[in-house]
Amino acid sequence: MRLLVKIGGTLLDAEASRRRLAAELAAASSGAELVVVHGGGKQMTRFLAERGIESRFVNGLRVTTPETLDAVLKVLAGSVNQELVAALIAAGARAVGLSGVDASITEAETMAPELGAVGRVVRSNAGLLTLLTSNGYVPVVACVAGDREGRIFNVNADQMASACAVAFQADRLIFLTDVNGVLGTNGELLPVLTASGGEQLIRTGVATGGMQAKLNAAIEALRKGVREIVIAPGGESGIISRILSGEAVGSRLIEEDLALA
Repeated sequence: MRLLVKIGGTLLDAEASRRRLAAELAAASSGAELVVVHGGGKQMTRFLAERGIESRFVNGLRVTTPETLDAVLKVLAGSVNQELVAALIAAGARAVGLSGVDASITEAETMAPELGAVGRVVRSNAGLLTLLTSNGYVPVVACVAGDREGRIFNVNADQMASACAVAFQADRLIFLTDVNGVLGTNGELLPVLTASGGEQLIRTGVATGGMQAKLNAAIEALRKGVREIVIAPGGESGIISRILSGEAVGSRLIEEDLALA
């Protein structure tokens, strides 16, 4: 089985949470070809604030100035990535720290001029990921992408995870987040959701902000061949093994025909 797990930066901020998740990922890697993609927005905001740089957002995306991009490389592709790699190695996994720039794992283009160096992923090449996982390594990918002219972009981590999962031909894509899953109109947890159901939540304004970004990424991956996607609470103990064992936890996104079966 090919598995891609995306971890939100909030879950990696505390050492105890990072080590718990690393142990769970290491255990999962013994039975699957595993790729990990991570964010780090909380760490980025703190790093910039300590240097007197205000974080500005447009439609939930961080405006990325040259100073902000420098921080992205130092924090996301630097400390956050290497702390997770170190925790995975301590848990017994053969982890390798990467960003989307390496071997053009993900290529991007400018999303909008007003956002600065924020990129939209235009293609993903899973060759390096496949080479590593087939030889027992666990690639840990920071959400930074490049282009063929040598430019570097800050990329939304959910979009990065979706693009990598599609290129990697993952059987499962798991988004570990700091909420219980996708919530409905009345705040109820939706255990099963289709792509059209997710689009309806976005269209009616029920899913906004970070959850809207996750749903958009999940829907894209689903429609490009990833058979099953789970959005689940990464703060719960044993969450990865519970998902892999088939426990109904979080929200599961499936194709329309499976929902009708």
